[in-house]
Amino acid sequence: MTDSYASSDDVALATAGARAGADVVRAMYGRRLDRVDKGAGDFATAADIEAEKAILGVIRAARPDDAVLGEEGGRQGPDGAVRQWLVDPLCGTLNYAVGNMLVAVNVALRGGAAAVADPFGGEVFCTDGETAWVRRDGADDAPLTPTPATRLVDVNLDPPFPSAPGFRAVELLAHPEFVGRFRPRVVSTTLALAWVAAGKRAAYVTDGGDMSGSVHFAAGIAVCRAAGCVVTGIDGAPLGEACRGLVVAADDETHGLLMSMIKR
Repeated sequence: MTDSYASSDDVALATAGARAGADVVRAMYGRRLDRVDKGAGDFATAADIEAEKAILGVIRAARPDDAVLGEEGGRQGPDGAVRQWLVDPLCGTLNYAVGNMLVAVNVALRGGAAAVADPFGGEVFCTDGETAWVRRDGADDAPLTPTPATRLVDVNLDPPFPSAPGFRAVELLAHPEFVGRFRPRVVSTTLALAWVAAGKRAAYVTDGGDMSGSVHFAAGIAVCRAAGCVVTGIDGAPLGEACRGLVVAADDETHGLLMSMIKR
């Protein structure tokens, strides 16, 4: 088996994996699920674990030579594999555990194709690394078109707060310019990233470390970049090991406004 595959095949695989995970998430919704404590207030449920198994099954069947980094299972696959898939089987576990349907299933090939599935909205946001679109059952694929028209900005308020006291996301919500220009939303899932690409949100802001290689953020970042969103860290720098957090905006103006507020 070679290390080179058509990007269309990678998109199909990312989409199939995301859909497989979404099927499990829907099927197990509403059940009383035991929680597996991961420390620092974080936990997984049986739905997280089973969804990841379903996604890995799809990837392994098609790409046995690829490695996988999963949120629940860690790194798996051949040592020295050239290609690696980043998998977050259920982003928004706390939402899900309390009966909130705002969750996402994220599957991304590092540096390539990616898919973000909304298990309950019936949408899969896809990219081949160059263009981005949304796929709905029974409908033609539609290109993703970011726009700041909604003025809705999702802000991740989950701890920890690694950039405090210099930056606290909660303080952004009280900034006079933010209040005058935008309306905050907190969905607690990276589904919000795909919504920026789709024009359902004007921007997304979160604190943290390097997001570019995160199983949580990789798929959403790939979709947003391919859709034409502005993607940087909270300091305005390109994503990378030296970068902190994430600001994704529908356009340059929105990004510039948010950056001016963050810096002040």
